[in-house]
Amino acid sequence: MKHEISQAGVKRAVGLQRGLRLVLASSVIALVVACTPVQRNHGYIPTEDMIAGLNVGDSRASVISAIGEPAAQSVQGQGAFYYVQSRFETFGAFAPREIDRQVLAVTFTPAGTLQNIARYGLQDGNVVILSRRVTDEQVGDMTFIRQLLGNFGRVDAASMLGTSE
Repeated sequence: MKHEISQAGVKRAVGLQRGLRLVLASSVIALVVACTPVQRNHGYIPTEDMIAGLNVGDSRASVISAIGEPAAQSVQGQGAFYYVQSRFETFGAFAPREIDRQVLAVTFTPAGTLQNIARYGLQDGNVVILSRRVTDEQVGDMTFIRQLLGNFGRVDAASMLGTSE
């Protein structure tokens, strides 16, 4: 009887060891897959062949038909078209970071004909602060209830009645 029990114990230990190896291998595979960088592309930029088909003096309509609608246009009426493409990389649980950006700027004359084509990359970019909104520190520290209750001691009965001494 003793011999049978020890064989059952050995079989159970071997089974646990196999299960532990399986869990460990699965964990390692999941960790490796989770840490693989994921790249995402955003936006559209025309190919070099499409750009080569453009000529100085082309109209805005012919540029759009040749290379497509721009991602953005300048706010000054007959300004420029901007085609923007960005590539982001996410690694594990970290925040995505931009690893590449291409901007194609197509400028026009005031008459609406093609004037220039320029290409910019991530290395050409500058951080631009569009609006700086800063809250006064004292206002930001005061909650609504604190402001409401803070006025109780400041009220004078004479000022409420409009009389002064």
